[in-house]
Amino acid sequence: QVQLVESGGRLVQAGGSLRLSCAASGRTFSSYASGWFRQAPGKEREFVAAISWSGGTTYYADSVKGRFTISRDNAKNTVYLQMNSLKPEDTAVYYCAAGRTVVADQAHEYGYWGQGTQVTVSS
Repeated sequence: QVQLVESGGRLVQAGGSLRLSCAASGRTFSSYASGWFRQAPGKEREFVAAISWSGGTTYYADSVKGRFTISRDNAKNTVYLQMNSLKPEDTAVYYCAAGRTVVADQAHEYGYWGQGTQVTVSS
């Protein structure tokens, strides 16, 4: 069993940066791929970024490529999402996910989810 808790979301001005963290419990977390998804009001949940269990492979949505960086520290059971050059359209609740999969951009590939953290980007 894996439990995920996101943190780091807040209000930030356009062009600013934030780092989200996802702290995991469960000794098997280091063997799971992890992903970040987001959901804006009135919209479907969408893929943001994913990382393999080792951290050796990453994958990004086109909308964040070059601005966001996903990373992980398995010794700390934590996954990070560094977000730079933030835009108002990045405003959403950001969710961390983990699963026994390869790097994946489909939500159904992940069996464990956090409760989300709100990111608001003002123009």
